[in-house]
Amino acid sequence: MQGTRGISRRTLAIATAVSALAGAWPDLLAQTRPEKPRLSLAVGGKATLYHLPLTISEQLGYFRAEGLDLDIVDFPDGKLALQSVADGLSDLGAAPYEATIKLQARNQAFRAFVMQGRAPQIAFGVSTRWLPDFRVVAQLKGKKIGVSAPDSSTNLLASLVLARAGIRSGEVTFVGVGTAAGALAALRSGEVEAICNTDPVMTLLEQRGEVRLISDTRTLKGTLEVFGGPMPAGCLYASAEFVQKNPNTCQAITHGMVRGLKWLQTAGPRDIIKTVPEAYLLGDRALYLASFNKIRESISLDGMLAEEGARTALMALTSLDPALKTKNIDLSKTFTNDFARRAKARFQA
Repeated sequence: MQGTRGISRRTLAIATAVSALAGAWPDLLAQTRPEKPRLSLAVGGKATLYHLPLTISEQLGYFRAEGLDLDIVDFPDGKLALQSVADGLSDLGAAPYEATIKLQARNQAFRAFVMQGRAPQIAFGVSTRWLPDFRVVAQLKGKKIGVSAPDSSTNLLASLVLARAGIRSGEVTFVGVGTAAGALAALRSGEVEAICNTDPVMTLLEQRGEVRLISDTRTLKGTLEVFGGPMPAGCLYASAEFVQKNPNTCQAITHGMVRGLKWLQTAGPRDIIKTVPEAYLLGDRALYLASFNKIRESISLDGMLAEEGARTALMALTSLDPALKTKNIDLSKTFTNDFARRAKARFQA
């Protein structure tokens, strides 16, 4: 009898616990469900490998798996995409991390919450046709330099390389040429005599002998040579208010991104070609894969942003704009690793 009563008590206790859990289940779901399941993300040049992690997560349905209906709006360049987010026309954006520092300097609070790249993935080359006798960077004084857009990360890198050769930004002409066919046309027509851009454009020009590279941050080693430290690249970001009011939404987006980042670590050539939209390949699969191999090590492993990288970005910006030092930038308010840390643990990235 005592044994029977013991079993009954245990059974009753288990049943009570299960019942309590079942009653709490709707509340648990409400706590993790995205506050804003339908939202828009602005990006400039989505077809570039710079935004490959975003494309992979979208194409493999990782955002949908987190309960999100994410509308990714592709703008001609990153500056227009950034403006869309800053104006509140898009909920969040994909851009270089340093954009959050620039926005804070303008008294606009925005925060990166998951990284796409751990190196800029940008190369700077001089036209072998228009400058066949090029020997030193100082020869670019007075020349036209193609960048993806004014005030972009490609513009930043070109300015840093030129500054080290004693050339101020006002001593060259920067021309926005985009990140695709327009960039190729601008260099080939002589509209610009040098170009600073992302892949697959730069790999194509390099393979065909149309440029001579003078700087390359598609590798961690090349990034260290240019910036003197780790330099973060693309991130997903939103206003500080959005991040605060929509933590479940930001976590869901980050889960989708980190899952995509993990997939990329072991993806083979066939996997990439099957997943990326055909239009992104520029009609040359071999070229796209060659470009991917050049930037592969620069892709973020887990979506986290290193504090040292944030400091490197600030130093790069202030070296070109000393007035930025007077803005008292608080780097801790430009990014958070909270969401990426949880996603890393969940997916063992």
